[in-house]
Amino acid sequence: MYGAFGGYTRWAVVFLIIFVLFFLLVPAVGYGAATSCGGAY
Repeated sequence: MYGAFGGYTRWAVVFLIIFVLFFLLVPAVGYGAATSCGGAY
């Protein structure tokens, strides 16, 4: 069905966006915390 395919595509796009944001945000936050806190955490 086209409706099911459309829903699957929407979920795939949403998951991809979340994965990319998570993959880019985590290293940035970890690096920023390590530099700002002096590696205490």
